[in-house]
Amino acid sequence: MSDLRERVLSDAPEAAFSAALEAARARVPGAAQLLAQMYMDGKGTSPDAEAALLWYTVAASDGDRLAMNMVGRCHELGLGTPPDATLAATWYRLAGEQGLDWGLYNHANLLATGRGVNADAPRAFQLYLQAASMGHAKSMNLVGRYLEEGTVTAPDPTAALAWYQRSAEAGDFRGQASYASVLLQRGQVEEACAWLASALATGSPSFMAATLPALAASPEPRVRALAMAHAGRLVNGTVTPAALEGATA
Repeated sequence: MSDLRERVLSDAPEAAFSAALEAARARVPGAAQLLAQMYMDGKGTSPDAEAALLWYTVAASDGDRLAMNMVGRCHELGLGTPPDATLAATWYRLAGEQGLDWGLYNHANLLATGRGVNADAPRAFQLYLQAASMGHAKSMNLVGRYLEEGTVTAPDPTAALAWYQRSAEAGDFRGQASYASVLLQRGQVEEACAWLASALATGSPSFMAATLPALAASPEPRVRALAMAHAGRLVNGTVTPAALEGATA
């Protein structure tokens, strides 16, 4: 399969798609999951979410835990099928039971919000902690949040800070923002601004839209300057520099 994957990254995507399709039909291990991703990304073929879901399901039935997680994503997001959070939870659970950190994280998200399953904060925390212990950066940040807020256990700001730091150092932009927030509260402005800069450099549009106005209203001038410097990265002018200036008043 390594040769096939190399062909996917080569300059001949149509040939790679044909090879992946042939290998998937022959049930070569790993080929169905690769073919599904090519359908999803439109690599070597037209994008086709329904075909992607079909082949992810084939791969999942062969025990591919990455495919199990992707079947869950398709059902959660309505890719190639109507949205169904209950089915998504089932597939995420299966992926998590196979030891996939992303499966644990995605299942925990549904448990935390009660989408497709009964809300269960203690179980969500347990799954986040399990994924975080495997090195999953986004889960590290959420473990920190649960510990900071005392959602399941008594508040433990020291442990929360440690998890935020681990998430930040692992590259999660939300973890970097969480860590920076605590550092600001402690008066460690220079270090906090360095982590905020990292978070703003890679943050998603939704993260930026939610975060920049709050940063622009900060009493700390260096934080406000960071917000203004990154305002132009927002999609479709969700938050304009003028709006940020208004937030500082």
